[in-house]
Amino acid sequence: MKLDIPENIENIKPYPPGKPLDELEREYGITDSIKLASNENPWGASPKAIKAIGESLGDMQRYPDGSAYYLTEAIAKYAGVGMSEIILGNGSNEVIEFLVKAFVQDDSEVITSHPSFLMYQKFVQVRGGVNRVIPLKDMHHDLQTILDTVNEKTRLIFIDNPNNPTGTYLEPELLIDFINSLPEHVILVLDEAYVDFMDLDKWLDVPSLIKNQAGRCGIVSLRTFSKAYGLSGLRVGFGLMAEEIVTCLHKVRQPFNVNSLAQVGALAALGDVDFYEQTLLKNRQGMKWLMKEIKGLGCEPFASQTNFFLIDVQGNADKLYTEMLYKGVIIRSMSAYGYPHYIRVTVGTTVENKRFLKALSDCLKELNYV
Repeated sequence: MKLDIPENIENIKPYPPGKPLDELEREYGITDSIKLASNENPWGASPKAIKAIGESLGDMQRYPDGSAYYLTEAIAKYAGVGMSEIILGNGSNEVIEFLVKAFVQDDSEVITSHPSFLMYQKFVQVRGGVNRVIPLKDMHHDLQTILDTVNEKTRLIFIDNPNNPTGTYLEPELLIDFINSLPEHVILVLDEAYVDFMDLDKWLDVPSLIKNQAGRCGIVSLRTFSKAYGLSGLRVGFGLMAEEIVTCLHKVRQPFNVNSLAQVGALAALGDVDFYEQTLLKNRQGMKWLMKEIKGLGCEPFASQTNFFLIDVQGNADKLYTEMLYKGVIIRSMSAYGYPHYIRVTVGTTVENKRFLKALSDCLKELNYV
C-alpha cells in the first residue's frame, strides 16, 4: 500500500490519550489510585441523570432525536436564548469542529493562544487553514497582541475563558472592549467549558451579545455537561450563537450526532439544580482548603476560577508526576505546556484531597524540592 498523505495531515501529532486507570495500576503495581488529572467531577453525575439514563436503556434500538428537541428547549430556557440560537455537539469539542469546517478554508487564518485546548489548532490544520498562535502573557490571554494579529484573512478567534491549564479568566469589561474592537467578519469563540465554576459577577452576558449583534463580530459561547454536571463519559456539549451561525453549522453536522443517553442524561442533569449547586460549593470549599495547605508545604498554588489549579512545585514536574503515580495519585505535569515546574490538579473529594496532600508532601521531601 502506498498512501498519498497530504502534508497538513502528515504533520499532525495525534491527541495523546491517557491510559485507563486499571492499566496504570497494573503498570505501576498500585491499587486504589485516585485520578486528579482530567478536571472531571469527583462527585459523579446527578442521581436524577443516572436514573433517567437507566430508564432509557430499553429504547436503544431507536435512533436518537436528530434535533435533540427537549434538551435544546431546556437549554434555551436555562441560557436565555432562542432554540434556533443553540447547536448541540458530541462534546463541545465537536462544535469547535463544526465552526472550523464551516468557516475555514485553505488560506483562512485562526487565532488561538498557547497554552490552551490543543484541538483548536488540530482542527484548523486538518482543514488546511493557518494557525496564528499567541503566547499567554502573565498566564492570561494577550488580547492586544491577538487584536494586532487580526487581518482580512482571520475567520475565527478561540479564547478559552477561563483558560485551561492556567485557570485564569478575563474580566467582562476587558472582553467587551475587545469584542467592540474586532471587525465584523471575525467570529469570536469563547470556550466557556469551566464557566459554571466562575463567580457569577465574572460571567460575560453572552445572550445579550448574541441578540445585539448589529455592527459587531459574531459571538459563540461553548458550554459542556462534562465538568460541573459530571457527564464526561456521555460526551454532550452545546454552543450559543446567532441563528445565522447555527444555520451554517447544521450544514456540516452529522445526523444523530448526540446519542440518546447523552440527551436524556443532560436533560435530567440540567434540571437537578441542587446537585449542581452542591458540586460548585464543594469545589470552592475543597480549593480553599487545598490552597492553604499547599502554601504550608512551601509550594505556590495559583488562584483559579475553575475546578483545577496550577502549583509551582519548585522542581521538575515530570519527576514529581512519576513519584506521585507510585503513591497512587494521578496528576498532570505541565512541562509539555511550557511550565516545567508546574503541575495541574483537579479538586477532588475531601478524602481524595487529603490523600493528594499527603502524597505531595512526601514526594516533595523525597525529591528535595522544598
